[in-house]
Amino acid sequence: MNIIVNSVFVTDQAKALSFYTEKLGFVKKEDEPLGKHRWLTLVSPDDQGGTELLLEPDEHPAAKDYQKRIFAEGIPATMFGVGDIHEEYKQLLEKGVEFTMAPTKVGAVTIAVLDDTCGNLIQIIQK
Repeated sequence: MNIIVNSVFVTDQAKALSFYTEKLGFVKKEDEPLGKHRWLTLVSPDDQGGTELLLEPDEHPAAKDYQKRIFAEGIPATMFGVGDIHEEYKQLLEKGVEFTMAPTKVGAVTIAVLDDTCGNLIQIIQK
């Protein structure tokens, strides 16, 4: 069994697509109309056949509540791995990305947390 798609709820798919591609560097893989929304997935530029990230509308009340509550508690919606967290942090700051936590050593890993501008905190991690 493999993980093929994981989703993150977003307040605005178009805004999320812009942020995740222009700021974070992901590549759009699928973009299909689905009612008033889209089946919109992204992949890592380094593994375009790998796990897809679905930018899923937070329109359902349960999704919206979940998203707001974990954001308010400072809980990241998902985590992305990076090779050099300090360099990634610097580059993202230069692109205007806002962080709620600068790179911080936590045991054997270093983490940082950013705001995706679409209702989520995203953790980046260097193992």
